[in-house]
Amino acid sequence: MHRRQALKLFAGLALCPLCAPRGFAADAHWSYAGANGPAKWGDLDAANRACSVGSQQSPIDIGTTVKAQLGPLKITWEKNADTIVNNGHTIQLDMGETSASVLQVGDGGNFRLVQFHFHHPSEHLVEGRRSAMEAHFVHQSADRGTLGVLGVFLVSGAANPAFARLAAAFPAAAGQEAALDGVDPNGLLPASLAYWSYEGSLTTPPCSEVVDWMVARQPVEVADADIARFAALYPMNARPVLADNRRFILSSP
Repeated sequence: MHRRQALKLFAGLALCPLCAPRGFAADAHWSYAGANGPAKWGDLDAANRACSVGSQQSPIDIGTTVKAQLGPLKITWEKNADTIVNNGHTIQLDMGETSASVLQVGDGGNFRLVQFHFHHPSEHLVEGRRSAMEAHFVHQSADRGTLGVLGVFLVSGAANPAFARLAAAFPAAAGQEAALDGVDPNGLLPASLAYWSYEGSLTTPPCSEVVDWMVARQPVEVADADIARFAALYPMNARPVLADNRRFILSSP
């Protein structure tokens, strides 16, 4: 059996604490520093072994890329994120159970948007450089065997109304959540959906290698004050970059 196909059989593990639909992360003992930091994730639980021994781990430093005829991203997201939660590792917006928000890659199958969350600083690098933040839009395939995650870099600049609204509502303490009506994730998309693509993993335990990554090449500007609001809660919640292990990083037209 192809290695990636085998991993998809364990995709139930892919819905890590960051992907949980509600509440405080059950796996709260892992952290981004210290004794339970990234270098130790694989030792904290047998389910996390991929964090240590996986060969297609994320994030990576996006350097040399290969131009490819990747299908365009077709995004149809509804304004129905219904909960904002501080889960102890990030701020996350959960989509409603009846969400029909989808991402389609070219003429391929649809991925349904499950949740989106943020990292400070960015997890992916581009030619050795980090952005101020990175948003991850986590989608699940119809067969639940693969996750499609769209990464969007957030950089200092003009205020972004969508992000500003979220920043004003960030729950201050781990485990806190609040209802938030009519959140429009489309406001966090760049004007261009040109992207880089590679096969990788979750960037948090259990680090399952079931993710089709799409990283938007164009960043989105957000206000310094709103970046600071997130940084006050999470000064650093980015996993260090991992080796690309000769993976091809494809670049859309």
